Amino acid sequence: MSVFELLQQDGASPARRGRLRTRRGDIETPAFMPVGTRGTVKAMSVEGLEEVGAQIILANTYHLLLRPGHELVGRRGGLHRFMHWDRPILTDSGGFQVFSLGELRRISEEGVRFQSHIDGASHFLSPEVAMQVQETLGADILMAFDECIPYPATRDYAATATARSGRWARRSKAARTPGDDAALFGIVQGGMYEDLRRRSTEELLDIGFDGYALGGLSVGESAEVMYQVMDWTLPLLPAGQPRYVMGVGTPENLVEAVSRGADMFDCVMPTRNARNGLLFTTFGKVSIKQARYAEDDGPLDPACSCRVCRNYSRAYLRHLYQSGEILSSMLNTHHNLHYYLTLMQGMRTALEEGSFKVFKDDFYRRRQASATAAV
Repeated sequence: MSVFELLQQDGASPARRGRLRTRRGDIETPAFMPVGTRGTVKAMSVEGLEEVGAQIILANTYHLLLRPGHELVGRRGGLHRFMHWDRPILTDSGGFQVFSLGELRRISEEGVRFQSHIDGASHFLSPEVAMQVQETLGADILMAFDECIPYPATRDYAATATARSGRWARRSKAARTPGDDAALFGIVQGGMYEDLRRRSTEELLDIGFDGYALGGLSVGESAEVMYQVMDWTLPLLPAGQPRYVMGVGTPENLVEAVSRGADMFDCVMPTRNARNGLLFTTFGKVSIKQARYAEDDGPLDPACSCRVCRNYSRAYLRHLYQSGEILSSMLNTHHNLHYYLTLMQGMRTALEEGSFKVFKDDFYRRRQASATAAV
Protein backbone atom coordinates (compact mmCIF):
# COMPACT_ATOMS: atom_id res chain seq x y z
CA MET A 1 0.00 0.00 0.00
CA SER A 2 0.99 3.62 -0.42
CA VAL A 3 -0.16 6.81 1.23
CA PHE A 4 -0.20 10.14 -0.62
CA GLU A 5 -0.01 13.39 1.32
CA LEU A 6 -0.90 16.64 -0.42
CA LEU A 7 1.51 19.23 1.00
CA GLN A 8 0.88 22.32 -1.11
CA GLN A 9 -1.70 23.35 -3.71
CA ASP A 10 -0.74 26.11 -6.13
CA GLY A 11 -3.05 29.07 -5.91
CA ALA A 12 -3.08 29.86 -9.63
CA SER A 13 -3.12 26.39 -11.23
CA PRO A 14 -3.84 22.73 -10.45
CA ALA A 15 -0.10 22.18 -9.79
CA ARG A 16 0.59 20.60 -6.42
CA ARG A 17 3.40 19.46 -4.14
CA GLY A 18 3.02 16.08 -2.46
CA ARG A 19 4.69 13.13 -0.79
CA LEU A 20 4.06 9.50 -1.69
CA ARG A 21 4.95 7.09 1.09
CA THR A 22 5.96 3.59 -0.01
CA ARG A 23 7.34 0.59 1.84
CA ARG A 24 10.87 1.53 0.72
CA GLY A 25 10.77 5.24 1.37
CA ASP A 26 9.07 8.50 0.54
CA ILE A 27 8.86 10.01 -2.94
CA GLU A 28 8.65 13.80 -3.07
CA THR A 29 6.36 14.90 -5.88
CA PRO A 30 6.29 16.10 -8.59
CA ALA A 31 8.77 13.32 -9.39
CA PHE A 32 10.49 11.94 -12.48
CA MET A 33 11.40 8.24 -12.63
CA PRO A 34 14.46 7.26 -14.69
CA VAL A 35 13.71 4.23 -16.84
CA GLY A 36 15.65 1.10 -15.91
CA THR A 37 14.03 -1.23 -18.42
CA ARG A 38 16.08 -4.37 -17.77
CA GLY A 39 17.00 -3.67 -14.17
CA THR A 40 19.50 -1.00 -15.13
CA VAL A 41 19.29 2.62 -16.22
CA LYS A 42 21.50 2.53 -19.31
CA ALA A 43 24.99 4.00 -18.79
CA MET A 44 24.31 4.71 -15.10
CA SER A 45 25.42 2.91 -11.96
CA VAL A 46 23.19 2.79 -8.90
CA GLU A 47 25.68 5.12 -7.20
CA GLY A 48 25.33 7.55 -10.10
CA LEU A 49 21.54 7.45 -9.83
CA GLU A 50 21.79 8.29 -6.15
CA GLU A 51 24.19 11.13 -6.96
CA VAL A 52 21.77 12.79 -9.40
CA GLY A 53 18.92 12.46 -6.91
CA ALA A 54 16.78 9.64 -8.31
CA GLN A 55 14.11 8.78 -5.73
CA ILE A 56 12.50 5.91 -7.67
CA ILE A 57 13.18 4.09 -10.92
CA LEU A 58 10.97 2.21 -13.36
CA ALA A 59 11.65 -1.34 -14.51
CA ASN A 60 9.87 -3.27 -17.24
CA THR A 61 7.83 -6.42 -16.69
CA TYR A 62 8.00 -7.56 -20.33
CA HIS A 63 11.77 -7.37 -20.64
CA LEU A 64 12.53 -8.90 -17.24
CA LEU A 65 10.03 -11.70 -17.91
CA LEU A 66 11.98 -12.61 -21.04
CA ARG A 67 15.48 -12.08 -19.68
CA PRO A 68 16.70 -13.12 -17.16
CA GLY A 69 13.22 -14.27 -16.06
CA HIS A 70 11.28 -13.11 -13.03
CA GLU A 71 11.74 -16.46 -11.25
CA LEU A 72 15.51 -16.10 -11.43
CA VAL A 73 15.30 -12.55 -10.08
CA GLY A 74 13.01 -13.79 -7.30
CA ARG A 75 15.53 -16.45 -6.34
CA ARG A 76 18.16 -13.73 -6.08
CA GLY A 77 16.05 -11.96 -3.46
CA GLY A 78 14.09 -9.68 -5.79
CA LEU A 79 15.01 -6.88 -8.14
CA HIS A 80 16.20 -4.49 -5.44
CA ARG A 81 18.83 -6.90 -4.18
CA PHE A 82 19.65 -8.14 -7.69
CA MET A 83 20.54 -4.65 -8.94
CA HIS A 84 21.74 -3.18 -5.61
CA TRP A 85 19.02 -0.50 -5.42
CA ASP A 86 17.32 0.04 -2.05
CA ARG A 87 14.93 2.84 -3.04
CA PRO A 88 11.43 2.34 -4.53
CA ILE A 89 10.87 0.63 -7.88
CA LEU A 90 7.77 0.92 -10.07
CA THR A 91 7.20 -1.82 -12.64
CA ASP A 92 5.00 -1.27 -15.65
CA SER A 93 2.73 -4.17 -16.56
CA GLY A 94 4.33 -4.96 -19.92
CA GLY A 95 1.21 -3.94 -21.79
CA PHE A 96 2.83 -1.18 -23.83
CA GLN A 97 5.69 -3.40 -25.00
CA VAL A 98 3.39 -6.31 -25.84
CA PHE A 99 1.00 -4.18 -27.85
CA SER A 100 3.88 -2.57 -29.77
CA LEU A 101 4.87 -6.01 -31.12
CA GLY A 102 2.28 -5.83 -33.88
CA GLU A 103 2.08 -9.10 -35.78
CA LEU A 104 4.04 -10.89 -33.06
CA ARG A 105 1.08 -10.83 -30.64
CA ARG A 106 -2.53 -12.01 -30.47
CA ILE A 107 -5.06 -10.41 -28.10
CA SER A 108 -7.93 -12.30 -26.49
CA GLU A 109 -10.15 -11.63 -23.51
CA GLU A 110 -7.92 -13.92 -21.48
CA GLY A 111 -4.72 -12.02 -22.26
CA VAL A 112 -2.04 -11.66 -24.90
CA ARG A 113 -0.05 -14.43 -26.57
CA PHE A 114 3.16 -13.07 -28.06
CA GLN A 115 6.48 -14.06 -29.53
CA SER A 116 9.69 -12.91 -27.88
CA HIS A 117 11.57 -10.29 -29.87
CA ILE A 118 14.75 -12.05 -28.67
CA ASP A 119 14.32 -15.63 -29.85
CA GLY A 120 10.75 -15.95 -31.13
CA ALA A 121 9.65 -18.13 -28.20
CA SER A 122 5.95 -18.00 -27.33
CA HIS A 123 4.86 -16.30 -24.09
CA PHE A 124 1.59 -15.29 -22.48
CA LEU A 125 0.71 -12.22 -20.43
CA SER A 126 -2.59 -11.69 -18.65
CA PRO A 127 -3.64 -9.58 -15.66
CA GLU A 128 -2.93 -12.55 -13.41
CA VAL A 129 0.50 -13.27 -14.93
CA ALA A 130 1.46 -9.58 -14.90
CA MET A 131 0.66 -9.36 -11.19
CA GLN A 132 2.61 -12.53 -10.44
CA VAL A 133 5.67 -11.29 -12.34
CA GLN A 134 5.63 -7.86 -10.69
CA GLU A 135 5.18 -9.32 -7.21
CA THR A 136 8.02 -11.80 -7.81
CA LEU A 137 10.28 -8.95 -8.90
CA GLY A 138 9.41 -7.25 -5.61
CA ALA A 139 8.31 -3.88 -7.02
CA ASP A 140 6.93 -1.27 -4.63
CA ILE A 141 4.40 0.11 -7.12
CA LEU A 142 2.69 -2.28 -9.56
CA MET A 143 0.70 -1.32 -12.63
CA ALA A 144 -2.54 -2.98 -13.70
CA PHE A 145 -2.41 -4.84 -17.01
CA ASP A 146 -4.01 -2.80 -19.79
CA GLU A 147 -4.30 -2.52 -23.54
CA CYS A 148 -2.37 0.46 -24.85
CA ILE A 149 -4.29 2.18 -27.64
CA PRO A 150 -2.20 3.37 -30.61
CA TYR A 151 -2.54 6.76 -32.26
CA PRO A 152 -4.46 7.28 -34.39
CA ALA A 153 -7.19 4.81 -33.50
CA THR A 154 -10.81 4.65 -34.57
CA ARG A 155 -13.46 5.24 -31.98
CA ASP A 156 -14.67 1.63 -32.25
CA TYR A 157 -11.17 0.28 -31.64
CA ALA A 158 -10.58 2.66 -28.74
CA ALA A 159 -13.94 1.81 -27.16
CA THR A 160 -13.33 -1.95 -27.38
CA ALA A 161 -9.80 -1.69 -25.99
CA THR A 162 -10.87 0.66 -23.19
CA ALA A 163 -13.64 -1.69 -22.10
CA ARG A 164 -11.20 -4.61 -22.10
CA SER A 165 -8.70 -2.61 -20.05
CA GLY A 166 -11.41 -2.00 -17.48
CA ARG A 167 -12.13 -5.71 -17.17
CA TRP A 168 -8.41 -6.45 -16.97
CA ALA A 169 -8.05 -3.80 -14.24
CA ARG A 170 -10.59 -5.67 -12.09
CA ARG A 171 -8.75 -8.94 -12.69
CA SER A 172 -5.42 -7.30 -11.85
CA LYS A 173 -6.69 -6.18 -8.47
CA ALA A 174 -8.34 -9.53 -7.78
CA ALA A 175 -5.07 -11.34 -8.62
CA ARG A 176 -3.04 -9.63 -5.91
CA THR A 177 -1.48 -11.94 -3.33
CA PRO A 178 -3.04 -11.38 0.11
CA GLY A 179 -0.57 -9.69 2.42
CA ASP A 180 1.61 -8.23 -0.33
CA ASP A 181 1.86 -4.54 0.61
CA ALA A 182 3.02 -3.12 -2.73
CA ALA A 183 0.82 -0.36 -4.15
CA LEU A 184 -1.28 -1.01 -7.27
CA PHE A 185 -2.07 1.75 -9.76
CA GLY A 186 -4.86 1.64 -12.34
CA ILE A 187 -4.31 3.01 -15.85
CA VAL A 188 -6.82 5.32 -17.54
CA GLN A 189 -7.20 4.54 -21.25
CA GLY A 190 -9.64 5.86 -23.84
CA GLY A 191 -7.42 7.04 -26.66
CA MET A 192 -8.01 10.63 -27.69
CA TYR A 193 -11.76 10.52 -26.97
CA GLU A 194 -13.03 12.55 -24.04
CA ASP A 195 -16.05 10.41 -23.22
CA LEU A 196 -13.96 7.22 -23.27
CA ARG A 197 -11.38 8.77 -20.96
CA ARG A 198 -14.18 9.76 -18.59
CA ARG A 199 -15.72 6.29 -18.75
CA SER A 200 -12.37 4.62 -18.07
CA THR A 201 -11.69 6.94 -15.13
CA GLU A 202 -15.09 6.27 -13.57
CA GLU A 203 -14.61 2.51 -13.86
CA LEU A 204 -11.17 2.61 -12.25
CA LEU A 205 -12.47 4.77 -9.41
CA ASP A 206 -15.23 2.24 -8.85
CA ILE A 207 -12.65 -0.57 -8.61
CA GLY A 208 -10.38 1.47 -6.34
CA PHE A 209 -6.61 1.72 -6.66
CA ASP A 210 -3.73 3.21 -4.67
CA GLY A 211 -2.96 5.63 -7.50
CA TYR A 212 -4.05 6.41 -11.04
CA ALA A 213 -2.10 6.73 -14.26
CA LEU A 214 -2.83 8.21 -17.67
CA GLY A 215 -1.78 5.68 -20.31
CA GLY A 216 -1.81 5.87 -24.08
CA LEU A 217 -0.04 9.24 -24.29
CA SER A 218 3.17 10.13 -26.10
CA VAL A 219 2.28 7.59 -28.79
CA GLY A 220 2.52 9.96 -31.75
CA GLU A 221 -0.07 12.61 -30.93
CA SER A 222 0.79 16.31 -30.90
CA ALA A 223 1.62 18.08 -27.64
CA GLU A 224 -1.65 20.00 -27.95
CA VAL A 225 -3.67 16.77 -28.08
CA MET A 226 -1.66 15.35 -25.17
CA TYR A 227 -2.42 18.40 -23.04
CA GLN A 228 -6.07 18.24 -24.01
CA VAL A 229 -6.32 14.66 -22.73
CA MET A 230 -4.66 15.76 -19.48
CA ASP A 231 -7.14 18.63 -19.18
CA TRP A 232 -10.03 16.18 -19.61
CA THR A 233 -8.76 13.53 -17.26
CA LEU A 234 -6.56 14.84 -14.45
CA PRO A 235 -9.38 16.86 -12.78
CA LEU A 236 -11.44 13.66 -12.54
CA LEU A 237 -8.81 11.87 -10.44
CA PRO A 238 -8.89 11.99 -6.62
CA ALA A 239 -6.93 14.85 -5.07
CA GLY A 240 -5.77 12.57 -2.27
CA GLN A 241 -4.03 10.03 -4.50
CA PRO A 242 -1.02 10.19 -6.85
CA ARG A 243 -1.53 10.98 -10.54
CA TYR A 244 1.00 9.41 -12.88
CA VAL A 245 1.35 10.41 -16.55
CA MET A 246 3.11 7.53 -18.27
CA GLY A 247 5.83 7.89 -20.91
CA VAL A 248 6.08 11.68 -20.77
CA GLY A 249 8.27 13.42 -21.83
CA THR A 250 10.20 16.55 -22.81
CA PRO A 251 11.06 19.17 -20.18
CA GLU A 252 8.23 21.28 -21.61
CA ASN A 253 5.84 18.33 -21.30
CA LEU A 254 6.78 17.91 -17.64
CA VAL A 255 6.25 21.56 -16.78
CA GLU A 256 2.90 21.61 -18.58
CA ALA A 257 1.75 18.35 -16.97
CA VAL A 258 2.70 19.53 -13.48
CA SER A 259 0.80 22.75 -14.10
CA ARG A 260 -2.24 20.57 -14.84
CA GLY A 261 -1.94 18.62 -11.58
CA ALA A 262 0.18 15.56 -12.46
CA ASP A 263 2.58 14.12 -9.86
CA MET A 264 4.71 11.39 -11.44
CA PHE A 265 6.41 10.79 -14.78
CA ASP A 266 8.74 8.44 -16.60
CA CYS A 267 10.36 8.63 -20.02
CA VAL A 268 13.38 7.22 -21.88
CA MET A 269 13.99 10.63 -23.44
CA PRO A 270 16.83 11.85 -21.18
CA THR A 271 18.75 8.56 -21.39
CA ARG A 272 18.10 7.65 -25.03
CA ASN A 273 18.87 11.14 -26.27
CA ALA A 274 22.04 11.22 -24.18
CA ARG A 275 23.38 8.20 -26.07
CA ASN A 276 22.58 9.99 -29.33
CA GLY A 277 24.39 13.18 -28.35
CA LEU A 278 21.32 15.30 -27.61
CA LEU A 279 21.60 17.06 -24.26
CA PHE A 280 19.08 19.06 -22.25
CA THR A 281 20.16 22.34 -20.71
CA THR A 282 18.65 25.30 -18.91
CA PHE A 283 18.60 27.12 -22.24
CA GLY A 284 17.23 24.32 -24.41
CA LYS A 285 18.66 21.35 -26.30
CA VAL A 286 22.29 21.00 -27.37
CA SER A 287 23.35 18.60 -30.13
CA ILE A 288 26.89 17.99 -28.95
CA LYS A 289 27.86 16.32 -32.25
CA GLN A 290 27.79 19.67 -34.06
CA ALA A 291 31.11 20.96 -35.40
CA ARG A 292 30.68 24.33 -33.70
CA TYR A 293 31.53 22.70 -30.35
CA ALA A 294 34.85 21.22 -31.54
CA GLU A 295 36.89 23.99 -29.86
CA ASP A 296 34.36 25.18 -27.29
CA ASP A 297 36.05 25.10 -23.89
CA GLY A 298 32.95 26.20 -22.00
CA PRO A 299 30.76 23.94 -19.88
CA LEU A 300 27.77 22.23 -21.45
CA ASP A 301 25.38 24.27 -19.28
CA PRO A 302 26.87 27.18 -17.29
CA ALA A 303 23.83 27.10 -15.00
CA CYS A 304 24.18 23.38 -14.17
CA SER A 305 25.95 22.10 -11.05
CA CYS A 306 26.43 18.48 -12.14
CA ARG A 307 29.96 17.08 -12.22
CA VAL A 308 29.89 16.86 -16.01
CA CYS A 309 29.30 20.58 -16.36
CA ARG A 310 31.79 21.33 -13.59
CA ASN A 311 34.63 19.28 -15.03
CA TYR A 312 34.27 18.73 -18.78
CA SER A 313 34.10 21.07 -21.78
CA ARG A 314 31.77 20.93 -24.72
CA ALA A 315 34.81 20.24 -26.89
CA TYR A 316 35.67 17.14 -24.87
CA LEU A 317 32.09 15.89 -24.82
CA ARG A 318 31.96 16.28 -28.61
CA HIS A 319 35.25 14.44 -28.98
CA LEU A 320 33.96 11.52 -26.89
CA TYR A 321 30.78 11.30 -28.94
CA GLN A 322 32.56 11.55 -32.29
CA SER A 323 35.00 8.86 -31.17
CA GLY A 324 32.28 6.48 -30.08
CA GLU A 325 33.67 6.29 -26.56
CA ILE A 326 31.62 4.55 -23.85
CA LEU A 327 32.36 7.51 -21.58
CA SER A 328 30.28 9.68 -23.91
CA SER A 329 27.09 7.82 -23.01
CA MET A 330 28.02 7.80 -19.33
CA LEU A 331 28.68 11.54 -19.04
CA ASN A 332 25.81 12.57 -21.30
CA THR A 333 23.34 10.38 -19.39
CA HIS A 334 24.57 11.65 -16.03
CA HIS A 335 24.01 15.23 -17.15
CA ASN A 336 20.59 14.65 -18.74
CA LEU A 337 19.23 12.84 -15.69
CA HIS A 338 20.69 15.49 -13.39
CA TYR A 339 18.94 18.13 -15.50
CA TYR A 340 15.58 16.32 -15.38
CA LEU A 341 15.73 15.64 -11.65
CA THR A 342 16.89 19.19 -10.89
CA LEU A 343 13.97 20.46 -12.98
CA MET A 344 11.59 18.48 -10.79
CA GLN A 345 13.29 19.75 -7.63
CA GLY A 346 12.91 23.29 -8.94
CA MET A 347 9.19 22.78 -9.43
CA ARG A 348 8.83 21.29 -5.95
CA THR A 349 10.64 24.25 -4.41
CA ALA A 350 8.59 26.76 -6.39
CA LEU A 351 5.37 25.10 -5.25
CA GLU A 352 6.54 25.18 -1.64
CA GLU A 353 7.31 28.90 -1.97
CA GLY A 354 4.14 29.78 -3.87
CA SER A 355 6.11 30.89 -6.93
CA PHE A 356 5.25 28.24 -9.51
CA LYS A 357 4.05 30.80 -12.08
CA VAL A 358 7.33 32.68 -11.76
CA PHE A 359 9.21 29.40 -12.21
CA LYS A 360 7.21 28.48 -15.30
CA ASP A 361 7.57 31.93 -16.87
CA ASP A 362 11.33 31.86 -16.27
CA PHE A 363 11.56 28.34 -17.72
CA TYR A 364 10.05 29.51 -21.00
CA ARG A 365 11.85 32.86 -21.00
CA ARG A 366 15.25 31.15 -21.06
CA ARG A 367 14.20 28.94 -23.94
CA GLN A 368 12.82 31.86 -25.88
CA ALA A 369 16.08 33.74 -25.43
CA SER A 370 18.08 30.78 -26.77
CA ALA A 371 15.87 30.56 -29.87
CA THR A 372 17.49 33.71 -31.24
CA ALA A 373 21.01 33.24 -29.85
CA ALA A 374 23.38 30.28 -30.04
CA VAL A 375 23.67 28.34 -26.79
